[in-house]
Amino acid sequence: MSDQIDLAVATTRDLNGALHGLPPDTNRTLWRVLNPRGQHALAVGVDAPIRVEIAGHAGYYCAGMNGGATVVVEGNAGNGVAENMMAGRVEVRGDASAAAGATAHGGLLVIHGNASARCGISMKGVDIVVGGSVGHMSAFMAQAGTLTVLGDAGDSLGDSIYEAQLFVRGSVASLGADCVEKEMRDTHRTALAARLQAAGFDGVDAGSFRRYGSARRLYHFHVDNAGNY
Repeated sequence: MSDQIDLAVATTRDLNGALHGLPPDTNRTLWRVLNPRGQHALAVGVDAPIRVEIAGHAGYYCAGMNGGATVVVEGNAGNGVAENMMAGRVEVRGDASAAAGATAHGGLLVIHGNASARCGISMKGVDIVVGGSVGHMSAFMAQAGTLTVLGDAGDSLGDSIYEAQLFVRGSVASLGADCVEKEMRDTHRTALAARLQAAGFDGVDAGSFRRYGSARRLYHFHVDNAGNY
């Protein structure tokens, strides 16, 4: 049996306060959020190992700073879903707007539809799997972690990338500064297959992706590269 919070009656502060008050050993592990109506900052900063199901669309920064919960959005999500996530799982059954998974340090972000511009910007260890396509400047300044795209990628993929790894099955409009295509080895295919399975895309062939990462030309300033900084 689940706990239910109806946002047609309760406030976002009521929701987040109830979730923040749960102890790590809580037995209230399933929560349903009704009538979200695109409200912002739903289920942010949740540390308890619970499951939160949002029955509809979510606004900005849903599941931001997630610390170990599983948060499922049964619709679309606005800007910055799972921003600065540390652990756990965030799943968007629809599309996600800009900056999905921005600065996230850990955990798994799954977007079943498309993600807009700057998906995974400055990510620091998160695994992001997008079932559709991603917009321009995705993985900009991505420092660590992985971005897996089953569809296409927009312009300037991986611009100024550090040590994150990018996997794209479709086409790439263009690569950003210091981002290059890299060899796809067996170790990469094995790890990618495990991520796809964890994200619910276990029927997808890991061998159909191409890998991209840093050429490491911008790690130290050089006058010949001044135009790329």
